[in-house]
Amino acid sequence: MSYPSLFAKLYLAVILVLLPATMFPAFPARADDTLGIVTGPKTGTYYAFGKDIAQAAAKAGIDVDIKQSEGSIDNIKRINSSENAALGIVQSDVLGFLSRSKSPESMRMAANLRMVFPFYNEEVHVLARKDIRSFADLQGKKVAIGEDGSGNMLTSINLFSIMNITPSESRKIPPAQGVVAVLKGEVDAAIFVGGKPVRLFKNLEDLTLPENQKYAAMLEQVHFIPLDNPKVLEEYKPAELTKADYNFVTENVPTVAVQAVMVSYDFSQGNKKRCEKLTALAQVLRKDLPELKEKGHPKWKEVNLDADTGSWKKDSCAWPDSVKTEGDKNNLMKILDKGKP
Repeated sequence: MSYPSLFAKLYLAVILVLLPATMFPAFPARADDTLGIVTGPKTGTYYAFGKDIAQAAAKAGIDVDIKQSEGSIDNIKRINSSENAALGIVQSDVLGFLSRSKSPESMRMAANLRMVFPFYNEEVHVLARKDIRSFADLQGKKVAIGEDGSGNMLTSINLFSIMNITPSESRKIPPAQGVVAVLKGEVDAAIFVGGKPVRLFKNLEDLTLPENQKYAAMLEQVHFIPLDNPKVLEEYKPAELTKADYNFVTENVPTVAVQAVMVSYDFSQGNKKRCEKLTALAQVLRKDLPELKEKGHPKWKEVNLDADTGSWKKDSCAWPDSVKTEGDKNNLMKILDKGKP
């Protein structure tokens, strides 16, 4: 299969996932005072971050409803729907994918999104049978790539495209089911994108406990494979999986990472109440960041709320001062450039 045809299939798969959102109005109706945040599966870091955010918000009297989801693409669809899903956490490569899409619906959804805060790097975990030594070995193999609507699926196929790899079968199943399939030898590998340590893989450590000895042999037959091809590093950041992350890792494993970003629907043009809620929540997260780094999920330690966010627009509700400053700078440029030949 050629590189272009892989991308064509990727776009088609994502567009088909997003199509149900066309049933909803262009500007979602959100009367609930509660801020809904769509995250990911309960075993993932997105959900853990959602819980930390809700706890911090509750202390300031802001009610946040944490919602489990299928992942990044599902989150974007739900943010653009009539559901009370004001916020969502998504992978940065999913955002880039949507902005490059030729689908009018995908482009409309991307246009409605605003960046609230950058969070942390999410490492790509490729758990494989021991006979699989490299990502290139997945050519012609069976690989679990996550459910439809998940960032896992998009990243998996994107990596296959970059490396020009065509698996014999790409199973779109939940992450936990994919890991079990690898342990049982039903598939050759499973790909999961999540901020380490991911609870799903931390739970594998329990297989070494005395009461689970019948599963210990299964764990000995799998490992994380390296992902450090120069082509991949042109698009993704370098990262590493170590024994400090998962105790069954014997040697450091190079891999790559995407960035997790919290986004919202653009409420600045017509929903003052929602905008005020987002402003308050952003202030709470800035104020409580030191405590979140100390007591929250380990990934909070990596968070820099002022980190470079690339080309994505900042949410004017969460960043009122920054957006105003940017507007002032643009106005000044107009004055200075006036009459320029």
